[in-house]
Amino acid sequence: MRTLTLVVTDALAGRDVKSLLQRELRISESLTRRLKLRETGIMLNGRRAFTTARVQAGDVLAAEVGDDPNTPRPKPMAAKLDVLYEDEDILILNKPAGLAVHQSTRDPEELTLENALAAYLPSGDYPHPVSRLDRGTTGVITFAKNGYMHELLRQQLHTHDFYREYRGIACGSMENTTGSIDSPIGLANNSTYKRAIRPDGAASLTEYEALSRKNGFTLLRLIPRTGRTHQLRVHMASAGHPLAGDWLYGERHPHISRPALHSHSLHLKHPLTGETLDMTAPLPEDMAALIR
Repeated sequence: MRTLTLVVTDALAGRDVKSLLQRELRISESLTRRLKLRETGIMLNGRRAFTTARVQAGDVLAAEVGDDPNTPRPKPMAAKLDVLYEDEDILILNKPAGLAVHQSTRDPEELTLENALAAYLPSGDYPHPVSRLDRGTTGVITFAKNGYMHELLRQQLHTHDFYREYRGIACGSMENTTGSIDSPIGLANNSTYKRAIRPDGAASLTEYEALSRKNGFTLLRLIPRTGRTHQLRVHMASAGHPLAGDWLYGERHPHISRPALHSHSLHLKHPLTGETLDMTAPLPEDMAALIR
């Protein structure tokens, strides 16, 4: 199980265990409560500790931040994974097209990224998608290996510490080279899946830059400043330039069987180490072929 340790310095001496867990190790109040129930959840110098205990310089505080071993895992299904980065807490992949992120209740035998990661990760790790990509979307996607890291990464989403860029290929030649689309998004009428621009929707902001225009398409750099379902697809359709192959918000296309959307790059400041991670996934062949 993933365990964090902290050696108490002179500057930390005299504080209680709870303050060290929450301020120094950034463990939430809810996780702290769960750790108190585990026999070895919170240990001070190798012994179970109360959160009210006071520490001295040289003490070693340990907290088991890994998920509860009894948490059910998705069914393991072995599959080839394109791993861009991995450490004890984080896994970054290059996702292929046609693969869903979450296990489906409609078809529990369908291979998803969660199933593939259940087979890939050791028994003590659990796949937590930090953000999701649609089934047809390719590219960089981040998973946390435990709920503790998942919470830290989710707090960073849509900040300078967790910054994502997409590439999209829109139908038609967009006149403006740069711009933004600031339109609220909500569920379309009479639908539980499709989204639409609507005044009572959630605030949604997308920035774009036209990188090239060719073959009746525009290659775009897309930056979602918010994280609404189908945001980039809905916003591009609302601008009159739906993504090529987007059957839900535009039209099907004979040369690409999915929406032409790719999670191109990720800039991430590691919540624990402070290391800067910059990951890039090249444009997939079906999208590249449209603009060659």
